[in-house]
Amino acid sequence: MLISILLAVIAASVLIIILMFARSIKMRRDGGKSGENKGKKSRNTIIKDAERRLTHDPHNVAALTQLGELYFSEKNWEKSFNIYKTLFEVSAAHVEVNQVQTALRMGVAAYHLEKYEDAIHALTFALKKEPSNYDAANYLGMAFYKNGVYDKAIYCLKRAHDLNPQATSINEPLGFSYFKSQKYRDALPFLKKVLDVQPDNKEVLFSIAVGMTETGMGDKALKVFMHLRPDPQFGPQSCVEAGRIHERAKALELAIQDYEIGMKLENVPEKELLIIKYRCANCYIALKNISKGLVLLKQIQNVHPGYKDVDALVSRYSELNQNSNLQTYMLSGTSDFIALCRKFIQAYYPRALVKIEDVQVLTESVEILCNVDSAKMEDKELFRFYRTSTVIGDIDIREFHSKIRDMKFDRGFCVSMGKFSESAHKFVDGRPIDFIEKEQLVKILKKINMFG
Repeated sequence: MLISILLAVIAASVLIIILMFARSIKMRRDGGKSGENKGKKSRNTIIKDAERRLTHDPHNVAALTQLGELYFSEKNWEKSFNIYKTLFEVSAAHVEVNQVQTALRMGVAAYHLEKYEDAIHALTFALKKEPSNYDAANYLGMAFYKNGVYDKAIYCLKRAHDLNPQATSINEPLGFSYFKSQKYRDALPFLKKVLDVQPDNKEVLFSIAVGMTETGMGDKALKVFMHLRPDPQFGPQSCVEAGRIHERAKALELAIQDYEIGMKLENVPEKELLIIKYRCANCYIALKNISKGLVLLKQIQNVHPGYKDVDALVSRYSELNQNSNLQTYMLSGTSDFIALCRKFIQAYYPRALVKIEDVQVLTESVEILCNVDSAKMEDKELFRFYRTSTVIGDIDIREFHSKIRDMKFDRGFCVSMGKFSESAHKFVDGRPIDFIEKEQLVKILKKINMFG
């Protein structure tokens, strides 16, 4: 009997505990729902109450402040901007308005809405009033950066960096602001910090390479550009930059490799493709592979008539491509050029004995002194060969005439692929100087057999 009573008491106790636990769980659930409803009701109540007060008074500071706090915390930038703009406009008449905070939040909202001019106006005010405000300096710098005003962006972002050196988000806009201002040495440390965090950021990597090129670290830059050559976005620019570095080092074959990689990339912008083909064509021509250079130049002509000096280059090198001696005259090394000039003098006097006495290599020309002995004459003559195709003026010719007179030469000849100016022609009238211009030069070169 006692045992039965004891068991009954234990069972009743267990039942009571279970009921109390279930009620506790229900109360928690109901309490949570009640809290949620209360929170939701509180937000709706705030908006409804504030809007009611603003209906009667559009400049009600308390109502505007409540709504501003709410929308700003929710990152509702459009509503935040309008509210804080209104608050800022009435702040002069209401001392209870925190002008710095109002201007700051107005500026932040404007920045996120990409209203950069409004952001700059508001944030400038905030930073002027509170120079140590990190957010004001940071967002103002970012607004200037987005607006393309890089010198002011640098000033503000540098201040923000000084206020909070641990803020890594400043590194990228500050680095690019320096970069776009062509202050490459200042840009590099910040861009390298970005690359440490974002090693796959190709834009930063490319910019670092450009910065290294501009600060005398071409060897390091070249490795980066060569690494980026296959990249769909930065590959074309990297091919151009790598090619330029190789050109400066006189490694024209390597420059051609860079440009050929660029031409094989897909979807290369027309502007960049024209640059690649133009530079590659000039490298081919410099290596005396005129036919390949002409192919590229004519491709440029077809796509973009009048591009740079392509028309003139096509005209010039089409003619050179058809005359190997003319190629030698304009493009060969000094020794081959002198050998051709000697042959030219012999071809100019086919029935005379020509004896070369002296050869001088000048900055822009080569001079050959010779004795010409024929049945009709025996002269001491000076030939000056110009390799330029430009117009030669009378100043050069006056100097040439003085040399002939002082050295007591019988006659002088000036030979050029270009022309001589009208004043030069007038000067030699009646003087012992003859001009051999392009047409006559080409005619004689065609008769020369360099291997005969």
